[in-house]
Amino acid sequence: MSADLSQRLVPDGLWELVAPLLPSFNSRPQGGGTAPLDERAAFTAVVYVLTSGCAWRHLPETFGVSPATAHRRFTAWTEAGLWRWLHRAVLDELGARGELDWTSAIVDAASVRAKRGVR
Repeated sequence: MSADLSQRLVPDGLWELVAPLLPSFNSRPQGGGTAPLDERAAFTAVVYVLTSGCAWRHLPETFGVSPATAHRRFTAWTEAGLWRWLHRAVLDELGARGELDWTSAIVDAASVRAKRGVR
C-alpha cells in the first residue's frame, strides 16, 4: 500500500490515539496461522473498508492483510469496545486542544412503534 494512502487513512496523530486502545493480540484458538501482523496495517485496512464501502472480500492485497484477518480484527475490536473508546479519546484530544465547539450538536434518535399488548 502506498505510504500516502496509509497516512491519509490513518495519520500519525490518529495512530497515537488508537495504538494504546487496541486489545493485545491473541492467537487463533484453532492454532496455525502466521505470526502477529502489523497492527497499524490491520487498522488501516479496516478503516479503508469502513470509509470506502468496499466489501471485506474485495480488500486490496496492497494493505498486506487478508480480508479474513481484517474482518476478524474488526470483529474483535468491536467486541472489545474499541470504537467507543476511540470516539472518547478523539473527543478528549480535541477538547484538550480547544478545538471542540459544543455550541451546536446533532442528536440521532430512532422512533419505534409501541407494541400493543395486554395492559
